[in-house]
Amino acid sequence: MKNCFLISEKKILMVRMEWQPAPDGLAQILQLLKASHSPDTETQRDVQQKLEQLNQFPDFNNYLIYVLTKLTSEDDATRSLSGLILKNNVKAHMNNLPPEVISFIKSECLLAVGDPSPLIRATIGILITTIATRGELCNWPELLPSLCNMLDTPNQLVIEGAFGALKKICEDLAEVLDSDDQNRPLNFMIPKFLTFFRHDSSTIRSHAIACTNQFIISRSQALMAHIDEFIQNLFYRATDDDPEVRKNVCRAIVMLLEVRIDRLVPQMNNIIDYMLLRTQDGDEGVSLEACEFWLSLAEQPICREVLQPHLPRLVPVLVRSMKYSELDIILLKGDVEEDEMIPDREEDIRPRFHRSRSHHANQDQDDEDEDGMDDDSSLSDWNLRKCSAAALDVLANVFMNELLPVLLPILKETLFHPEWEVKESGILALGAIAEGCMGGMVEFLSELVPYLVNCLSDKKALVRSITCWTLSRYSHWVVQQPHEQFLKPLMSELLKRILDSNKRVQEAACSAFATLEEEACTELVPYLGFILETLVFAFNKYQHKNLLILYDAIGTLADSVGVHLNKPEYINLIMPPLIQKWNVLKDEDKDLFPLLECLSSVATALQEGFLPYCEPVFKRCVSLVEQTLNQHMAHLQNSQQFDLPDKDFMIVALDLLSGLAEGLKTHIEGLVSSSNIMQLLFQCIQDNMPEVRQSSFALLGDLTKACFVHVHPCITEFMPVLSNNLNPEYISVCNNATWAAGEISVKLGGDMAPFVPSILPPLINIINRPNTPKTLLENTAITIGRMGLVCPGIVAPSLAQFVRPWCTSLRNIRDNAEKDSAFRGMCQMISVNPEGVLPDFIFFCDAVASWVSPQADLKDMFTKILHGFKNQVGEKAWLDFSQQFPAPLKERLLTNYNV
Repeated sequence: MKNCFLISEKKILMVRMEWQPAPDGLAQILQLLKASHSPDTETQRDVQQKLEQLNQFPDFNNYLIYVLTKLTSEDDATRSLSGLILKNNVKAHMNNLPPEVISFIKSECLLAVGDPSPLIRATIGILITTIATRGELCNWPELLPSLCNMLDTPNQLVIEGAFGALKKICEDLAEVLDSDDQNRPLNFMIPKFLTFFRHDSSTIRSHAIACTNQFIISRSQALMAHIDEFIQNLFYRATDDDPEVRKNVCRAIVMLLEVRIDRLVPQMNNIIDYMLLRTQDGDEGVSLEACEFWLSLAEQPICREVLQPHLPRLVPVLVRSMKYSELDIILLKGDVEEDEMIPDREEDIRPRFHRSRSHHANQDQDDEDEDGMDDDSSLSDWNLRKCSAAALDVLANVFMNELLPVLLPILKETLFHPEWEVKESGILALGAIAEGCMGGMVEFLSELVPYLVNCLSDKKALVRSITCWTLSRYSHWVVQQPHEQFLKPLMSELLKRILDSNKRVQEAACSAFATLEEEACTELVPYLGFILETLVFAFNKYQHKNLLILYDAIGTLADSVGVHLNKPEYINLIMPPLIQKWNVLKDEDKDLFPLLECLSSVATALQEGFLPYCEPVFKRCVSLVEQTLNQHMAHLQNSQQFDLPDKDFMIVALDLLSGLAEGLKTHIEGLVSSSNIMQLLFQCIQDNMPEVRQSSFALLGDLTKACFVHVHPCITEFMPVLSNNLNPEYISVCNNATWAAGEISVKLGGDMAPFVPSILPPLINIINRPNTPKTLLENTAITIGRMGLVCPGIVAPSLAQFVRPWCTSLRNIRDNAEKDSAFRGMCQMISVNPEGVLPDFIFFCDAVASWVSPQADLKDMFTKILHGFKNQVGEKAWLDFSQQFPAPLKERLLTNYNV
């Protein structure tokens, strides 16, 4: 393409305001813009290349703004595309554009704000905001006054265009508008916006409210100064005919609930009535915004008091809103029952987030409940159904069993309704209240659970899938009942659903089964063969998306039954399909993430049963770590040529190596000795990404336990980095580094002495911090105890600084080897510095009493310390001292230690 119209042999002429396009140049640019609409990818690539070349010529951007604002003879799509290309150019090259070009673009934008076409007005708004964002408003002082002055023009199109631009600026530059650097433009903008809440045009009313709404959450001074006027105007617009206005009113009220509830309380009854009405609005956008109100109100302390009287009206509305709409059913292909043969579309597979390993002192802690109401994941956008179910869930947690008198009659009617859509919404409601109303639901579950198990074979796939989810919410109850009656029927039906011919049901059943596995743990051992056969059969049946969920179900099973999986018949079932997938996947395939996570759990569970598979797995993990580190280094040296690598590959590989070390124990020694994993690990513990360091310290601790002979030579390099990571700002990194320090202490013994002075102070700081998570407290206490065990002379002088939180942290964990070594350390420290424990001796007594069955020599240590203290203070003082003990503590000490 000739470029003569943009540049000639001689220098470009200065661009002046009366700039005019060369006709042949304009024609060629129009030709390019039209060609870019072509469906042919080759043509599109060619157009893209030519547009890139044109960027060398500054006045190319003048052509683009000219097409957008002046060329009204062209169709809107072409003009808008010209504006969007210009926007991208401004974003990428703003600093290199000549000032006169920028001036020309700015003035043309302001002149065309009121273009007759809504699409062009919107494009100009986007362009104005992009320029303002790039120059942070400083270089365009006339912009805001100009747009605000346009609001006073009689021309409605100009007002709409100006408001459209202002709305985008308010969205993108909210903080800047409220800053002193810009002389707080909001001080004149907010009062201006408020005057338009009562404008004749609904579009303008809607824009005015939307602009003002941007400043609620940040509690902007300018808005807070006019808060009463704002609320008054909102109420005035409450019954507006236009759904967009009603939506913005509802959104404002929900945000005000969070930041200025004091202003809403006097009107709360009326607001609740209004939101009830709007939750049933004919426009789903409005009803969804209104439904958010119940979620927000549930978080407010006044919720119980103000909402109690309205429950009889609210609950039925929420349950009705949980019913699939006709559009939902069409989008979900709710009438398609068998779709397992249809390949997944890649865009339907949502990104997974890897959960890095975290070492717990007390391994039987519950994870946060992570299951959501993702029964309709292909409608993964937030919708009224999901919002209503979430609202019922949070309200059940607020009102608990008080919700049931209102809800039970509704459940009775919906659960047994002849229309499947109504029945399905009843099953969803039953699942939503599981957590909050469990206490009151128990008496009905022996009838409801068999009914639900029966619904697992409903002819409607959407009923089967929601039933899986609801049953998973009650699996805690199921596991505690007689197995023949409840667990076995549920398990057997869920396994059938895992092999369902509908992909949504497969997904829901797999997720529900993973939840059941977490609840049942070793209760599943008698059924392992049956479970594994089903899961392995699913490997050949599942399409891409559900395969990823299947990995999770297998990994969770391994976590739940542990070493019980280590039987030849189970290993021969589960390992071939996993290894087959492992061999097929390339190193850069993100499907490796869930597979590596799954293998990590399986390797830990199988222990030496994993030996036949471990060498290629180990080598590939080391290779993944090395590749990622090399790619990162290449990117740092030449970011133009090399992209930043996805460090998740390295994180999941480190976690699988941890799983191998934990499972194979000393058997991993040979693999470590013939690899460079220790050098790589030294780089990983210094990575700038916390998740990488978290997994690295987990691996350091696991290798210390499994093959310290290879960790020992590196200790002097590793320990300073480790002590720098004892920073509770990064909880998970700190937790794993603390745990690794404890494992290293046990292995180093007295040689730990040089490292204690740098490690002990941050640990004392952590154990005394308020609001430190339980797991970190426990790991910190264990590590301090272990350092006290190997270096009592160095740690004991600080005993008084940590003994009380130490005792309270460890009194709640079950007897295990880590607790054992920590308490031995405490006994050593007390023998070195008995004065250090005196002021807090009652806490030590309480911690000792938490032991169910300490080993004989440890029990002997406890007895000596307790009797030594009693003898030192004398019988009378001991009697006075022991009067403070709660009765159970007094009884346990007497029974177990005769004091």
